[in-house]
Amino acid sequence: MRKAKPKKRYILPDPKFNDTLVTKFVNCLMIDGKKSIAYNIFYDAVEKVEAKVGENGLEVWKKALNNIAPSVEVKSRRVGGATFQVPMEVRPERKMSLGIKWMINYARKRGEKTMMDRLAGEIMAAAKGEGAAVKKKDDTHRMAEANKAFSHFRF
Repeated sequence: MRKAKPKKRYILPDPKFNDTLVTKFVNCLMIDGKKSIAYNIFYDAVEKVEAKVGENGLEVWKKALNNIAPSVEVKSRRVGGATFQVPMEVRPERKMSLGIKWMINYARKRGEKTMMDRLAGEIMAAAKGEGAAVKKKDDTHRMAEANKAFSHFRF
């Protein structure tokens, strides 16, 4: 018998937008425990997006996250010595966390000079439905579609 499930940790909303999703994003963005720097990077990126697009920056960021978040993914499943990639629905919490991780990872790999510029660029690209993070989501969906034949192995 496994141990009891750990308690769900609830995080506080951020100071500017009063939104817990922003805090989750900043916690993933943070390096070496430097949260105030991570907040500054995020807020500056949102302001830059607002200036370039002309819409509310937070709404553009949320739209970008929804464009990145996958709805299906594949998980490996061993059946009789063979490993199958079985498509699975993604839970809402995991969907958001995957979207956040992908956005930050691909923002870090971009070519702009500062992280604020990179993040702003990735947010604007994802809001339009393009960019590396959206491509990652499409690849994940394509992989799940290709392995739909193994969906009866779901557990």
